[in-house]
Amino acid sequence: MVSLWSVFVALTIISINLKIFPATSHVTLNDQSIFDYHQKWMIQFSKVYKDDFEKEMRLKVFKKNLIFIKNFNNMGNQSYKLGVNEFTDMTKEEFLATYTGGLQGINVTSLPEVVDQTMSSRKLNFSELLFVKDWRIEGAVTPVKNQRSCGSCWAFSSVAAVEGLTKISGKNLVSLSEQQLVDCTNGCNPGRISEAFAYMIKSGGISSDSEYPYQAKSGQCRSDARPAIMIKGYERVPFNNENALLDAVLRQPVSVNIDARTDSFRHYKEGVLDARDCGIDVNHSVALVGYGVTEDGIKYWLVKNSWGENWGEKGFMRIRRMVEWPEGMCGVAQYAFYPVV
Repeated sequence: MVSLWSVFVALTIISINLKIFPATSHVTLNDQSIFDYHQKWMIQFSKVYKDDFEKEMRLKVFKKNLIFIKNFNNMGNQSYKLGVNEFTDMTKEEFLATYTGGLQGINVTSLPEVVDQTMSSRKLNFSELLFVKDWRIEGAVTPVKNQRSCGSCWAFSSVAAVEGLTKISGKNLVSLSEQQLVDCTNGCNPGRISEAFAYMIKSGGISSDSEYPYQAKSGQCRSDARPAIMIKGYERVPFNNENALLDAVLRQPVSVNIDARTDSFRHYKEGVLDARDCGIDVNHSVALVGYGVTEDGIKYWLVKNSWGENWGEKGFMRIRRMVEWPEGMCGVAQYAFYPVV
């Protein structure tokens, strides 16, 4: 156990983003320093504006977000920190419309009938559960991807789960095609994890990313796409049950829906997100690729997102696990699914 914990700590340290800029808590927020900070930020993220008017408008938004980040981090006594990222010049409304919202409204009765089997809410055998589970260490997680300005989070979430299961079942880890799901199901429009799995079942599988590369826009469904991986079905984790979700993630990466509306979620940089203003009205899809406990005893889920490696801990997030309400932090325990081979 000591050896496993040492590996985990080392991996966590490596996973934290290198900070090109000084910490926001050390930045003096006068107009000139913010202007200079914005200039450096534009270079880092290759931002180009169409004219001076747009640049001035974006600078104002950047300043507002920077002040929010600085004020939050200065409060101290938090289990997580915020930081600038490639979204810092976007308003909350713009961000939510562009990078979330790719998720159809869900309720129990609307779930499709192609579910192969619903996982029973059995009593956990706690002797099975490791203190830390990180599917990255076991080679079952592909590098973080970037959905860009396409509402395809549901495709990335479902693909991450299938990629993980493929490796766990004894095959090579293969980066699979989110673009095939985009083109052949909902486009860059709201979708569901369950619909993505249903497509993979009915179509005979899903192609590799190299065979059917991501374009971040809707295209025509290719009938000549050769499947790299096939699944037999998918299962649903019992609703509002973090224990059942823990049992599922122990066995493989799991696709989940989450509420990503809070500013803390958008500006998340590192640590364990414990945002009490985070709701349960889910609007984004991610993959759970592990879980663990910090040295301070905070239990967390390890989340793989699809906003690129410049967000969060190199594209990953740790979010508080086993909270007092059944839906989980940010509603993570409400709608969870995993594929079956």
